[in-house]
Parts: sequence; C-alpha cells; structure tokens
Amino acid sequence: MPLLPLLLLAGDPDPVAAAVAQMTIEEKAAQLQSTAPADPKVGLPAYDWWNEGLHGLARNGTATIFPQAIGLAATWDVALLHKVGDTVATEARAKFNALPVTADRKIYEGLTIWSPNINIFRDPRWGRGQETYGEDPFLTGRLGVAFIQGLQGPDPMHPKVIATPKHFAVHSGPEAGRDGFDVDPSPQDLESTYTPAFRLAIIEGKAQSLMCAYNSIHGTPACASGALMNDRLRKDWGFKGLTVSDCDAVANIHLFHHYRLDAAEASAAAIKGGMDLNCGTTYAALPQAVRRGLVSEAEVDGALKRALDARRALGMAFGGANPWSKIKPSERGTPAHRALALEAARKAIVLLKNDGDRLPLNPGGRIAVIGANADDLGVLEGNYHGTAKDPVTPLDGIRREFGADNVVYAQGSQLAEAGAVIMPETAFRADGKPGLKAEYFASPSVTGTPVATRRDRRIDFNYTRAAPLPGLSATGFAVRWSGEFTPPGAGDYELAIDIPACWKDCNTHDAVRLWVDGKLLHDGPLGKARVAVKVASDGKPVPFRMEIDHRSEDGGVRLMWQPPAE
Repeated sequence: MPLLPLLLLAGDPDPVAAAVAQMTIEEKAAQLQSTAPADPKVGLPAYDWWNEGLHGLARNGTATIFPQAIGLAATWDVALLHKVGDTVATEARAKFNALPVTADRKIYEGLTIWSPNINIFRDPRWGRGQETYGEDPFLTGRLGVAFIQGLQGPDPMHPKVIATPKHFAVHSGPEAGRDGFDVDPSPQDLESTYTPAFRLAIIEGKAQSLMCAYNSIHGTPACASGALMNDRLRKDWGFKGLTVSDCDAVANIHLFHHYRLDAAEASAAAIKGGMDLNCGTTYAALPQAVRRGLVSEAEVDGALKRALDARRALGMAFGGANPWSKIKPSERGTPAHRALALEAARKAIVLLKNDGDRLPLNPGGRIAVIGANADDLGVLEGNYHGTAKDPVTPLDGIRREFGADNVVYAQGSQLAEAGAVIMPETAFRADGKPGLKAEYFASPSVTGTPVATRRDRRIDFNYTRAAPLPGLSATGFAVRWSGEFTPPGAGDYELAIDIPACWKDCNTHDAVRLWVDGKLLHDGPLGKARVAVKVASDGKPVPFRMEIDHRSEDGGVRLMWQPPAE
C-alpha cells in the first residue's frame, strides 16, 4: 500500500506535505503545470487547472450566461455581483459533482476559476476591455471583491470554488505585441490606478489565487517580478494563496521578453519571482533548473505545497472534505439562475437619452430593427462564455414582445471594412419564409433519416460540449440546412464558414460541405482556419445547401458573409 493512504488513515496532520516529500522533482514539475497528470502514488487524479467563469461558467456545456463583465459593471450593483459570483460557483460545482471526486478532470472541468478580470480599461481599442469592469479603480475593486466573495463562499477553509483575479499587473492594452510588451507606469499611476483593485481583491476579497500578466513592468516580466509577487503581494498584502501565470507567460520570459536565455532559466526566474503554477508546459524544465543550481528544490516544494493545499481545500484530494460537494448536478441553468441573468441584463442597460419620450415603445406600432449585432449569437454571448440553452437575441426579444408581424429587420452595413458578419435570415428562404430548413441526424454524418426537422433562421450555433436538441450526442450529430440563397442584389459575395475549433484534447475536427446554385464550394474539415468562398450573383435566388458532421469538440458553426460594397 502506498505511503500516503497509510498516513491519511493514521491521521497525518499535513498529508499534502507528506505527498510532496514522496515526489521526485520530475513529478513535482508535472503537478505545477496547468494540465497536471494523475499521480497514483499520492492519490491524485489528473486535473486541468484551467477553468473560466467571467460572466457564467464557460466552455463546458450549457450554463447560465450573464451580461459581459463590462455590462455587469454598468449596473453599479455590488450585491448583484455577489449573487452572480455565487451562481457561477454553484454551476461549476454542479458540473464537478456530476462525476466522482476521484475522476480525472480535463480543461474547463475544474473548480479553479480564472476570473474575474480586474484590469483597468483605459482605451477602447483594447479588445479584452469587455472582460473588465471599466476604467475606474474604485468601482473595479468593489465589484471584484463582491464577485470573488460570491465565487468562494463564506468559509475560506472550504471554498465553493477558488477565484483567480487577473492579470497582475498593468495589463490594460492595447499593447504592441502581447507576449513581450513592456509598460512603464509612473509610481503614482501604478499605486492609484493599476494596483488598488488587486489590493482590495486580496485583502478584503480574500481571493485564494491570483494570475500574473503577460507584460513586463519597467523591464521585468510580471510573472518573474519578486517586487510585485513576493514583496507587494505576499509581504505587504499578506497573500497566502496560489499564484498562476497567464497562459505561456513563463515561456514568454525567455522567448519574447528575452529576460532569460532558456526554459530552465525562465522557470527558475518565475519560481523565485513568486509564481507557483505554470499555465503551459515550460515548468517541464524545472528539474534541469534544479540540477543547474538555478533554483532550489525547496523553493519548488513551496510552490507545489500551495497548489496542492488548494486542491485539498476544494475537497478533491488528500482526504479534504467540502460541504459544497452536496450541490446537485441539476443546479445549472435553473429558473432562478435565468431570472438573475435577466435581472442583471435589465440593470446593465444604460439609457443615455430619451428625446420625445420615445421609450417605452407603444404596443401596436411598427418597429424597424437595423444592425448586424441585433441577431448574432456571438455578440450576445461575449467571450469566455458557456453555451446558452435558449438564447434570445435583441431581434428575437423585440419580436416576442411586439409581435413578429410588427417588426421588420435589416442587417444594414458591415461593422468594419472587410469584416464579415453573420449571414442574416433575410439572405435565405425556405418554404416561402426567411431562413433555412434544418434536418438533424443522430449520427456524426448526414445519413439515414433525420430525427428532427425545423426552421433555423441563420447558421449561427454554439455546440461547445452541448447538443442542439435533446437526444443528440454532444459530439456525434449532423445537420443539413437547405433552401435558397436570396441575395439583396447582384454582385460578388464572399461567404465564410467559421468554426471555433477545438485546440486541446482533439482527435479530429468537424467536416462541412457547402453548395450554392448546385456547385460544391467546400468539402472537408475546417480546423482552425476560416474557409471563405466567392459567389458571383446576378441577384436572383439560387439553391443553397450546407451540411456539418459534428464529430469533435469544435465549438459550433457560423456562416458569415461580406456582401458587395454597392
């Protein structure tokens, strides 16, 4: 019988320390990488540390999706953010508890939530600004504390999940090269703008984990900055928890910042700088770093102890118990959770003007809805999102409220020059109605008899670990869409098939076939590259058909277009 179970039976006061003492340096290095393998010797199942919960449990099937973080910030409602965090944690636990505690966990299945993003959003050109609570350090700090406390729950010894505020520090874009850019804030700006929210998150929010940033500050990579991670975070703020790098940020220490010469030196610099867990694989060089005398094994042990203490506190290893293990797997997307998401969405709307008392709209009137964002699932879900069970776009909602016969829709112009947008329902027709006939097959290819037929208004779906209909396998169904392509006018069109491709633990990718006017324009898997095809049109309707064999963990399918300029 391995030593660790014997120690647990004997009531060892610190089974984590006992486990660390049994491991070789290679085993320690493996456990300090984000995709940690099973280690039967010490009773550890495989565990991927990476999970997301920015505005709902992300990337692991159906979940309640709240407004994007910048929208939540517009509520100015601290109590609401606490409820949102609590709901995200409940749904993470519900997913986790659906399997035995000893089960291996792949990416996005764990209880270490890499949220919230409490960086300061100063420049609208920064695409990730949508993940933040805006430009104000005070508001960001107060909302961050509420969200963290909601995630972790009231008992720090038994957290519901572990929150990970990010990215420490001064990661506020836009940046000239994300992997290697250096920022030079003034001492006053650092203290008054970029660190207050993190200070609140640690001292008041009691976050048990923290993520360091890609950038360097005054020439030192954040994930190797002892002044930042050891002196400020641990000494000044009293942080006792786990630190984790942004993904591949340890590799960037030598590959892009050129702060060290190789992976071993970069790993040693990160450990010495106060960085515990490597999102990535660079820590595979830690054994070499120890042998070269760049870092001591005792320093590696300290990082590993903090990481494994977190797993024990969550009740997933070393005999740790956690009361949140009683949450039922069914507690996802419940009516109460959806009602909270609706409350958050309503509070997130900011009315800037109401000239002539146009709002609220009078019932019975005719309404024109114009714009690509009015009917786009990707825009609705934001980033770092789960799969909405019954998504309602603005166009859907307006039609439901005022009656479809009273609403007309036009996509209008593109959002940016040469930027494809979702092909709207107005570009298709089937059985005399906008949209397409959709036939769903309970097999990973379009064969046999469809198990369901319906009308899909557009091809814009999120299949991330979720099937579009009951009775279908999440990774084994097929769809055929058919009807007519009804271009608004003559000209050269570019159609683009876009699949959010699986990038980890993938054996294959989905295959797509596209016919326009009887011509096969694409046939094969997509992988990571968007496929664009040209269609010359005389403006008349032509037959349209598209099929997808969904046989992988690719995250959905979107058919987009760039119509002619005139």
